Amino acid sequence: MTLLVHTRADLARARAELPGRVAVVTTMGALHDGHRANFRKARQSADSVIATVFVNPLQFGPGEDLDRYPRPLDADVAICADEGVDVVFAPVEAELYPNGRGGLTTVHAGPDGDILEGASRPGFFTGVLTVVAKLFHLTRPDVACFGEKDFQQLALVRRMVRDLDFGIEIVSVETVREADGLALSSRNVYLSEAERAAAQAIPHAVHAAQASSEPLAAAEKALAAEPGLVVDYVTVRANDLGEAPASGPARLLIAAKAGTTRLIDNAPVRIGDPDA
Repeated sequence: MTLLVHTRADLARARAELPGRVAVVTTMGALHDGHRANFRKARQSADSVIATVFVNPLQFGPGEDLDRYPRPLDADVAICADEGVDVVFAPVEAELYPNGRGGLTTVHAGPDGDILEGASRPGFFTGVLTVVAKLFHLTRPDVACFGEKDFQQLALVRRMVRDLDFGIEIVSVETVREADGLALSSRNVYLSEAERAAAQAIPHAVHAAQASSEPLAAAEKALAAEPGLVVDYVTVRANDLGEAPASGPARLLIAAKAGTTRLIDNAPVRIGDPDA
C-alpha cells in the first residue's frame, strides 16, 4: 500500500519504518511512463521506494509555465501505487521552504550549470540542485534514480553528490520515448498537432546523429529541415559535459521550441566510426 504524506514530520515517521535500502525518485508530478521507468529501476535498486512530487518554483524563470504546470496529484499517487512505491511525499511550498524563497541558502551548480540549459534558463540549475539537496536530506536515500532525458541535470546531480559528500548512489535510467520517437515529457501535452509534427525533427536528428561519424553536422542538418522548430542549441559534448573529444563516445544534446513549448533531448553518439 502506498502512503501519501504532506509534511516533514509525517515523512520522517514513514521513512523510519521503511526496511532495507531506500531509493528516492524526485519528480514534479504529472507522471508518465518515463517516471514509471524510474520507479521500476528504483525498485530493482533498493528494498523500499520513496517518490517526491513537488512543482519547484525555484527552477522556473519569469514568463515560464509555473502557474499552468499540471498538478494531477490523485493520478500521480495512483501511478506510484501501481508501481509499488512505498511513500509519496507531496509537500506544499511552505512546507519545503518554510522561510520563503527570499534569502534562501542555495546550491550553485558551478560552471557547468551555466551552459546549455543554464545559459537559456539562468538560475535554473540552482533551483534544481537546491530542491534535490533538500529532498535528499529529508528522505535520506541510499539510492536516487534520474532519467537520462534530463542529461545535464543528471550530470550535475552526480557532481553535487560527489563534491558535497552526500554518500548516495545515483542511478541513471534510459530515456523513454513515445511511439513517434518524441522523448516523454510532461510538457508534451501542450503541443498542438502541427507543433507535434514539427517536433518530430528532434528524434529524427537523434537518429541521424547516431548513424553518422559526424553526429553534430548530421543533427544540425535534420533540425534545419524543419522550419516549424526554433532551435535553441544543438551540440555534442563529452559525457561529463566537457568539450567533445576528437573521437570516441560523446553526448548529443538538443533544445528547441515547437510553438511555445520548449523540448529537450539527448542521446549517446560516437565521433568517428559510429560502429566502432
